[in-house]
Amino acid sequence: MPKYIAPLADVRFLINDVFDFQKHYSSIDGGSEACPETVDSILDHCAKFCETELSPLNQTGDLEGCQFNDRKVVTPKGWKEAYLQYVNDGWQGLSAPVEYGGQGLPLSLGVIKSEMIGTSNWSWGMYPGLSQGAMNTILLHGSDQQKSLYLPEMIAGRWAGTMCLTEPQCGTDLGQVKTKAVEDGFGAYDITGTKIFISSGEHDLTENIIHIVLARTPGAPKGTKGISLFVVPKVIVDDAGQLGCRNNVYCDSIEKKMGIHGSSTCVMNFDNAKGYLIGEINQGLHCMFTFMNTARIGTSIQGIGSSELAYQGSLPYAKDRMSMRALSGTKQPQKVADSLIVHPDVRRMLLTQKAFAEGGRAMLYHTAMVADKMMQAHSKGDTSGYESFDDELGFLTPILKAFLTETGCESANLGMQIYGGHGFIKEWGMEQIVRDARISTLYEGTTGVQALDLLGRKILLGKLKTFDKFTNKIKHFIKNHENKKEMKPMIKLLKTHVRQWKWSTIRIALMAKKDRDAIGGASVDYLMYSGYVVMAFFWAKMADAAYTKHKAEKGMVPFYLSKIQTAEFYFERLLPRTQSLKSVMLKGAKGLMDMDEESF
Repeated sequence: MPKYIAPLADVRFLINDVFDFQKHYSSIDGGSEACPETVDSILDHCAKFCETELSPLNQTGDLEGCQFNDRKVVTPKGWKEAYLQYVNDGWQGLSAPVEYGGQGLPLSLGVIKSEMIGTSNWSWGMYPGLSQGAMNTILLHGSDQQKSLYLPEMIAGRWAGTMCLTEPQCGTDLGQVKTKAVEDGFGAYDITGTKIFISSGEHDLTENIIHIVLARTPGAPKGTKGISLFVVPKVIVDDAGQLGCRNNVYCDSIEKKMGIHGSSTCVMNFDNAKGYLIGEINQGLHCMFTFMNTARIGTSIQGIGSSELAYQGSLPYAKDRMSMRALSGTKQPQKVADSLIVHPDVRRMLLTQKAFAEGGRAMLYHTAMVADKMMQAHSKGDTSGYESFDDELGFLTPILKAFLTETGCESANLGMQIYGGHGFIKEWGMEQIVRDARISTLYEGTTGVQALDLLGRKILLGKLKTFDKFTNKIKHFIKNHENKKEMKPMIKLLKTHVRQWKWSTIRIALMAKKDRDAIGGASVDYLMYSGYVVMAFFWAKMADAAYTKHKAEKGMVPFYLSKIQTAEFYFERLLPRTQSLKSVMLKGAKGLMDMDEESF
């Protein structure tokens, strides 16, 4: 398994030179506490924890997996000890509100922390990651009593959280939820039903688990309009915050999966379990989107992590492994053969991994800044500001979730390819990255679901409002940089692609007026097209920052040269993929819906 080394140079380049996090932090609550010294300390300590504690457990956790017996789950050896250190070091409360025991630092710092954790050991990171989503849901939609009862212990990491949506008969189509919630006459509800694919539904890391559960009350409207949301603790919590009796919610089994073996994926049964309404009755899906968006951003981190970890494993192997001589002439005459890295195709694969990892990280950090601003507006009661930032977050979320996980899977497979036969062998660890990465395009909404959400709901139903708002940012960047000599080739291509993006969007909208299936036929290609253009924007921003630093240093520092050359590779070799995507997505549903079902 590749040994994870936190890419701190790249992280600092983004937060200092590309996005100027310090200027951003000066405009939000809690930002003043995130001074450069504090941020540096957090990065260094988190990197050390991930490199020395989590990374060594990644492969052993995969081999051992979770053990299930008598409704109890035992996590792999060493995981509980690592979690205890995580809790003792205060990592769970990094970006949580001070009034509930958190450190009150910006949410974006928590995202950087989560990226390091997720890359070093994704399966382990899912446990505190699911808790983060539960915390955010209670924070934004829970009552004052629910916040005071649950948040302090969850922020401290002593209690965990889950998201319980999927049932045997329904996944994405939550309108089919059958779990029942019946008032018990004492201010609570009796929750009965079965939930499947529940990550972290049962484990031995914490003394309590707070389940966030979708259920339907008697007489509720059919479909998604009749779903409510409930807090269902594993162990009942009294009004004083003390643990009481065991609730009637149990894990009946854990799934045997292709990957993420150290993460317990549970079948959870609720048998008149006590639950407590979050928000208003029949508004559960609206509240749950807070959790779902948190999870989707989290899943995009898995995509970045897959690219990063595969690259970190592939690069040293490509330098060390001897195979054939370079076509342009022997490069290492003192050895029996030249290193893999001298061959153009191996470099193509390495640069693809590098471009996706670093470009994805830039997309993630920008989105984290938007989330900072959204939370700031919420805390200030700025409804219009909150809605504006929430719209941008809603626009970016499906792109990040789907595009970065698809490219993460590609990067993982490229890593296996670089290793050749060794990539197929467990001891080298590359096949684990492939197996672990594969789930990322499935859970929290498949790529197809994210694509429909982006094109159908966020763009077309939104009458291109958020689309125009985001592309105006790109146009502003283009206007300010199109006369910079070194940036002209990238700016020209970016300008062309933004125009094509808008033109293609309008074409699809017109096609959809005649055939609604045109949206479904175009959506995945459209989302991938969008992802490539958005990543091009951020690679242009990184290239510009690298050129600026190069001039300031009065010499081409290798780090900045690498940034510029990777940006050039992206624009020359990866961005052109948009042309085939455009050609296909403009065909709509043509050729997809003609065949009779029996003819398949």
